Amino acid sequence: MEFLLDGITSITWQQIVMLITGSLLIYLAIDRKLEPPLLLPMGFGAILVNLPLSGVLNQTLPGIGEVRGIIDWLFSVGIEASEAMPILLFIGIGAMIDFGPLLSNPRLLLFGAAAQFGIFATVIIATLLGFDLRDAASIGIIGAADGPTSILVSQVLKSRYIGPIAIAAYSYMALVPIIQPFAIRLCTTEKERKIRMKYNPKSVTPLTRILFPILVTIIAGLVAPASIALVGFLMFGNLIRECGVLRSLSESAQKELVNLITLLLGITIAASMKAESFVSLQTILIMLLGLVAFIFDTIAGATFARFLNLFLKEKINPMVGAAGISAFPMSSRVIQKMGLEADPQNHLLMHAAGANVAGQIASVIAGGVVISLVPGLI
Repeated sequence: MEFLLDGITSITWQQIVMLITGSLLIYLAIDRKLEPPLLLPMGFGAILVNLPLSGVLNQTLPGIGEVRGIIDWLFSVGIEASEAMPILLFIGIGAMIDFGPLLSNPRLLLFGAAAQFGIFATVIIATLLGFDLRDAASIGIIGAADGPTSILVSQVLKSRYIGPIAIAAYSYMALVPIIQPFAIRLCTTEKERKIRMKYNPKSVTPLTRILFPILVTIIAGLVAPASIALVGFLMFGNLIRECGVLRSLSESAQKELVNLITLLLGITIAASMKAESFVSLQTILIMLLGLVAFIFDTIAGATFARFLNLFLKEKINPMVGAAGISAFPMSSRVIQKMGLEADPQNHLLMHAAGANVAGQIASVIAGGVVISLVPGLI
């Protein structure tokens, strides 16, 4: 009986906070529909790992000895030892992406690059606030608005804050429709938001679609070798999609693989959400810095478009530049909606989609660059 009561009597206030946090994540996933495939398992996992003497983590049981829990094992094998889960997820993500709008207008790649400014600005800010370089670099990558990249980078860099970073990354991805309009209105005028852009899609040949992921992988591997795992698996997924001979595998990657890995990744990442390390002022600060990175990325993309307009005869709507973040396709939809609000005849979706998929490529390359910032790691 005494052992049965140990769980109740040993619970701490920090664990109670985490049980409430896990319940809140489940509520946001179900009721508010904010990234439910990940927030729901992440929230339930947070509850599992913060129950006293939880059997999903390592524990010592009377008469049995040390027992390794399933979540601790999954975290060790799937994330800590090999980073397999987030990397495998990129195959499915790559299979989902149509690079046609980008290949039709390659200059949109520039917006994908410009919209990563917030990552590096936040790394500097986090360092100035006292985070060491590994943690600062991991926090900065939240600005990529790419959950798998954030998880992978923070794990490769052995950050102490992988749990808060994962929650911040996925939360801000889900809040794109709220955060981006606010940031865009801060740095653009109503007149600029009304700029119309002609869409004259150029025919993209099947050969171009096949060569593109191969060439991107080679170039990224030469320019930013630390990004090759991220870029390579993303492009491999896209090659499966575009080659035309692996249709069933492409569909499986987009559906079954993504769903399974997302489910396991969500509940496994909860291993880093233990109360003793999660409930702290640093967690709040990380959430705020992630928001700063996200806003800076959006503003940087829009501002770069405004800069280009100084030299272009046919102006670019700055909101298209803001779509250069990695949150695909949410950001594209936000830009389309804002374009129609400014002018009911202003259709920006395809332009924004091109910039958005460019952000997918740029964010994983930025992840590799951030990893390379840490001396002695590679």
